[in-house]
Amino acid sequence: MHALLLAAALLIGCLLAVQTSVNLQLNKAVGTPYGASSVQLGVAALLLAVLAVTTGAIGAVRLVPDVPLWHLLGGLASPLYITSGILLFPRLGALASVGLFVTGQVFASLGLDLFGLFGLPRKPLGVGVALGALAVLAGIVVVIRGQRATPAAVRPSGRTGRVGWILLGLVAGGVLPVQGAVNARLRADLHAPLAVAVISFAVAAVTIVVVLLTLLALGRTPRPRLRPLGGMPWWGWLGGACAAAYVTATFTLIPEIGAAATVALTVTGQQAASALIDGAGLFRLPRRPLTPARLTGLALLVAGSALVQLA
Repeated sequence: MHALLLAAALLIGCLLAVQTSVNLQLNKAVGTPYGASSVQLGVAALLLAVLAVTTGAIGAVRLVPDVPLWHLLGGLASPLYITSGILLFPRLGALASVGLFVTGQVFASLGLDLFGLFGLPRKPLGVGVALGALAVLAGIVVVIRGQRATPAAVRPSGRTGRVGWILLGLVAGGVLPVQGAVNARLRADLHAPLAVAVISFAVAAVTIVVVLLTLLALGRTPRPRLRPLGGMPWWGWLGGACAAAYVTATFTLIPEIGAAATVALTVTGQQAASALIDGAGLFRLPRRPLTPARLTGLALLVAGSALVQLA
């Protein structure tokens, strides 16, 4: 049974890379990344709400008025992460984008542990953790430098633009551990993981819709198109299901195999799936060869992530 749970954690990590890749089809259909994120988060919130009602977990929502406001705000990270993925995957590729997300996750996790933020216990910086962080940093540098070998047609234009996209990937990854820490506080309040997931995705969906409406009012994004959604490939709808499955499985796996093993395996799954998507050009993404340099960077990212989480 333990081996099955470990395999499940690895598979759930793969779903994160799939989620962002298939969301690009939503973006093509809807015509704006903010509209695509609204659809994806809405689907995830609806799926989780149905599951919570079916299992009876939705009753825990009645405790929300007694919860500190900031405990409810973990969902704010999801719109940034999902929209960033839609923007970054076509420009940097799946492997580089996920590598940036993972790097942001690792260093944000270190900050949370070192300073004991959001009620987390403080943890000293051990040798293994420091070596892991350095390996992750070296890995993402190797992967990003390896992007120079990709076709010019799919490279981000200009050095300044490239740096901006890299920073966006790091920040988008960095907010995920913060989201996890905040949602952990909400779970302690409600004692119902599914109810926490519903609230998190509801907050995320409302947030991205507000952003979309604001940008529409300012004329900064095209009006979303709904008619083309009917012609989207079936797998283009999997983003919401992947997100809902990830949240639900994470809450389920952490008590069984531990937080460190869960994070290490999901991160490994993310990177392995992104390498496959890049190398094979899956989900209609540009094919980017897995050169020896990029494979070396991937290995460093995986090894460093494991050291940081399991040291």
